[in-house]
Amino acid sequence: MLEVLSNRRRRFTIHYLKQRNGDVTVSELADRVASWENGKDIDQLTHRERKRVRNALRQFHLSKLADHGFVEYDSKRGTVRLTDAASSANFYVDSLTGGDIPWGVYYLGLSTFSTVGLLALWAEVFPVSLLSPFMFSTFLVAALAVSSIGHFYDNHYRMRLGARDCPPEVDDS
Repeated sequence: MLEVLSNRRRRFTIHYLKQRNGDVTVSELADRVASWENGKDIDQLTHRERKRVRNALRQFHLSKLADHGFVEYDSKRGTVRLTDAASSANFYVDSLTGGDIPWGVYYLGLSTFSTVGLLALWAEVFPVSLLSPFMFSTFLVAALAVSSIGHFYDNHYRMRLGARDCPPEVDDS
């Protein structure tokens, strides 16, 4: 699965097919993928940009997706659709855009801050010593709860393939 999802064109393909119900032509798929790759509207794509993506999908990517059970690809008719298994699966892409930091680094920072705060509370370091252990633990629980809600939102609504109009890697601002 990681090998299949390691390629951006294949992730874009899965994203687009998750938004559609039924067969999609390879040309329609190629236009959308080329649009995302080049950061252009479909009507602004050149013939060369469309052809490059269409050929790569036909010659390599769709076969690989089909071999691994992600899509049903009919090369004679020029159509592709997600398999039932891929349609019901959720794929998450941790894509960083702009000033984002990975969630792992964020939680490492939160854990470090919590540990330093607890040690400062235990050692009665000013101004942390002004807080009661209950107040400090309430703050930590609230920070973890807010972080978890943010992480859930980020994964479920922003980083899941097919959840938005554009794939997570495409800056749609």
